[in-house]
Amino acid sequence: MRNPLADKVVEIKPSGIRKFFDIASEMEDAISLGVGEPDFDTPWHIRDEGIYSLEKGRTFYTSNAGLKELKVEISNYLHRRVQVDYDPNHEVIVTVGGSEAIDIGLRAMLNPGDEVLIPQPSYVSYEPCAVLAGGVPVIIDLKAENEFRLTAKELEDAITDKTKVLILPFPNNPTGAVMEREDLEAIAKVIIEKDIFVISDEIYSELSYHGDHVSIAALPGMQERTILINGFSKAYAMTGWRLGYACGPRAIIEQMTKIHQFAIMCAPTTSQYAAVEALKNGDEDVAEMREAYNQRRRYLLHAFKEMGLPCFEPYGAFYVFPCIKEFGMTSDEFATRFLEEEKVAVVPGTAFGESGEGFVRISYAYSLENLKIAIGRLGDFVKRLKEEKRDNA
Repeated sequence: MRNPLADKVVEIKPSGIRKFFDIASEMEDAISLGVGEPDFDTPWHIRDEGIYSLEKGRTFYTSNAGLKELKVEISNYLHRRVQVDYDPNHEVIVTVGGSEAIDIGLRAMLNPGDEVLIPQPSYVSYEPCAVLAGGVPVIIDLKAENEFRLTAKELEDAITDKTKVLILPFPNNPTGAVMEREDLEAIAKVIIEKDIFVISDEIYSELSYHGDHVSIAALPGMQERTILINGFSKAYAMTGWRLGYACGPRAIIEQMTKIHQFAIMCAPTTSQYAAVEALKNGDEDVAEMREAYNQRRRYLLHAFKEMGLPCFEPYGAFYVFPCIKEFGMTSDEFATRFLEEEKVAVVPGTAFGESGEGFVRISYAYSLENLKIAIGRLGDFVKRLKEEKRDNA
């Protein structure tokens, strides 16, 4: 019988994020710090709006690109938060999570052989989505000494005559790194000079702890060459509602909508009505959750300092990325031993690219109570590893 499988799909590795979470879920008394999902419930007024939409019988398809009311609120939100204006009729599409927006954005923009620049460590979907769209991923290894920011030189050195798209994943998963205005201005100059396009994944934009988030789309000359991707999962604790959006030039959004039309039809109707309420009246909820995350972030950084575990200070998302190179083991070995010996799951840095070797990702989208227990176990584990290192010296 002929092989029914596509080679490029078979060659894609499964996500490395879930491995340790799945093991921990079957382990008694285990704590998982591995999955990037808010521990908060969706705020009640947002849930109420979703419930009300069902009670009113709003169970129909929406237009392919999304509810007009939601697209208007997305445009209003981006105007007030990042000072970028989009036409809700032609420059906004509502998607099934930010992940679908990444997928259809790449499929709409890439011809076979076009190169996609992907700074790593970064979210696991970018590279396989580029491959599935017929593109060629080109990895830019971000450096700890630069706080995992993308520099203009790193960008320029990676560009060839085949480069078409840069994925800009900030605030960053897994490192928590952010790009400030001056960082973005430097790379925007290169982007315009080299005539390439940007997919800016800003799903963690509301979780910034050092000044307001800056979108590259807001910089001069960049809106016309940027697809801005965002959504509701992280900021509004709406992961299961599966709702995101993309905004950009009309010509690109129209082609993204075409793919979305044939593959998806439309995003979930109930979720869209709930999202309207989130954008209209959810700013206070976001602020409260952001403050809780920031408290946890500061607690973790203090705890790492106390146990002598190096970690640069991340100013975005809800992850820390401590360095474990001193223990002479791979990230996978560290995470495996930590889970086996202390029953705490973290994610090896290599799940997010080879440049993540020597680091592990710890999510603080968990209660402070659970974090304190888990970090107590981490302190014991680190102490034991340091003692082993001294004994073997």
